[in-house]
Amino acid sequence: MSGYLGLFTAAFLAATILPFSSEAVLAGLSSAGGFDVLWLWAVATLGNTLGALVNWVLGRWCLHWQDRKWFPFQSDDLQKADRWFAKWGVWSLLLSWVPIIGDPITFAAGFLRVNFGVFMVLVTLAKGGRYAVVLALAHGFL
Repeated sequence: MSGYLGLFTAAFLAATILPFSSEAVLAGLSSAGGFDVLWLWAVATLGNTLGALVNWVLGRWCLHWQDRKWFPFQSDDLQKADRWFAKWGVWSLLLSWVPIIGDPITFAAGFLRVNFGVFMVLVTLAKGGRYAVVLALAHGFL
């Protein structure tokens, strides 16, 4: 159980502003044996999606604090995400798994008031897809 909880925590933190590598934790646990691969995938996907939801909530409700030192995104991060959304719209959420740009995209989705259901579907697909690829690589399928 502690392996699954550790994976959930790593995946959650990796989707927030904290630099963390959930892929390494997932690959390590799946290679170690004793864990169900489908459960590992589900736990990692859930944790990472909920972490992205934190960014959406921050964007939706906390933008008026953007000038504070503790605020998780810099002005240029917000501008980059805004430009990305202007060009690609909600479909850019399918890139929410990408390091560095994924967090600002999910944050921008919040401050641009992207529908919660649309956000959750697209982000879950993106995060789940990434973890499926990580597991496939860890087990030599790709």
